Amino acid sequence: MVRKLLLVCGILSSLLYVATVVLAAMQWEGYSSISQTVSELIAIDAPTTPFVVPLFILYSLLVYAFGVGVWQSAGQKRALRFAAVGLVGKEVLGLVVTLFFPMHLRGIEGTLTDTMHATLTGVGLLFMLLALGCAATAFGKWFRLYSIGTILIFVVFGVLAGLDGSRLEANLPTPWMGVWERINIFAYMLWVVVLAILLLRIQVTPFQNDLGGKRVSG
Repeated sequence: MVRKLLLVCGILSSLLYVATVVLAAMQWEGYSSISQTVSELIAIDAPTTPFVVPLFILYSLLVYAFGVGVWQSAGQKRALRFAAVGLVGKEVLGLVVTLFFPMHLRGIEGTLTDTMHATLTGVGLLFMLLALGCAATAFGKWFRLYSIGTILIFVVFGVLAGLDGSRLEANLPTPWMGVWERINIFAYMLWVVVLAILLLRIQVTPFQNDLGGKRVSG
């Protein structure tokens, strides 16, 4: 029961994150989810920071709990343990960025906090890829293909968002940057939900040789 509650935290974390991003954008008059990034919602002096930061902290705690649930569900599958490390590692960096290295609003000259924000976010992406790649090997063909598809989304839309990075720093228009970034974020959130549901179907025993003694095929 404890393991299942921990796994449910993964589903709740994704729902909380998406709801936070949507509601915060509605509270900031003039903010555009199409052209502006999620990081701008927690930027220094952003009007939405007091609303978003506590919810992002709660999101991180839910992800930590989910990571423990994934670890407990791993059995003899080392790949799932690495996936758990990726999930938690990404969110440790995410929480550090949220609390200590928020970016500045557009039009304000960047400082060390902006550099650290970009650097740690980039390292966090590597942890996300670790989670995706390792978890993909734990189930059948369909989940493996689904995970590969999610990685491809990261590559394509990550490049598109990255191309706007210099324009963001120069305070130039970024017409679709918010869309490219949100496609990546929401694709990852959906992947977490799917992983949690798959793991909730597994019965884990202390002496199992596989995930719950049964194979989930595609």
